[in-house]
Amino acid sequence: MSRILLVRHGQASFGAADYDQLSELGADQARALGRSLARRGLQSPVLVAGEMKRHVQTARAMQEGAGWDLPVDPDAGWNEFDHLQVLSVHTPPEEPTTERAAFQEWFEAATARWTSGHHDEQYDESFATFSRRVEAALHRLTSGLPSGGTAIVVTSGGPIAWVAATLLGGGADAWMRLNAVTVNSGVSTVTVGRRGTTLVSFNEHSHVLGQSPDLLTYR
Repeated sequence: MSRILLVRHGQASFGAADYDQLSELGADQARALGRSLARRGLQSPVLVAGEMKRHVQTARAMQEGAGWDLPVDPDAGWNEFDHLQVLSVHTPPEEPTTERAAFQEWFEAATARWTSGHHDEQYDESFATFSRRVEAALHRLTSGLPSGGTAIVVTSGGPIAWVAATLLGGGADAWMRLNAVTVNSGVSTVTVGRRGTTLVSFNEHSHVLGQSPDLLTYR
């Protein structure tokens, strides 16, 4: 049986000119995860990352914490959906969008519109296309992973939530619920064996709770 650890990136730079950068807290979260993985005795896993800056930066900080020096295999199939475009075609709430609660309200309404499939022509990547892209990335990984091997994939909440939703037999509604609660640097574990591909844990984050409650973030 082989194992895949799906890691959500550390906290990005919410409210900054370039969101796609780890915050200092995000780097701390990734290092805390690396230390936790090393303590579990995990050595020399296959390391894959989406091609976004926050994915690569998380992989580097995680390796720093673990004391690893591993090559990182880039795979754009694990990239997050373009949340800025999804937001741009949906009217924001009247409250200032710099406030996290107002942003979350806008984000959830905009993604519900995107997942509905009724406005696909307005998006560069429809939800259906996004989901197929993530499924293809998972298939590439499971097809090439040797029996008994372990892979760590650094990605975003959207792809992780879709893998979890589909393996649990859910669809867009399940994806939205799971995506809303993914923790920065949280780990979801998938096994591949005789029973096929199975989700065995979702969003595990004891490595941040055990170090400091301040490390727990969702956005």
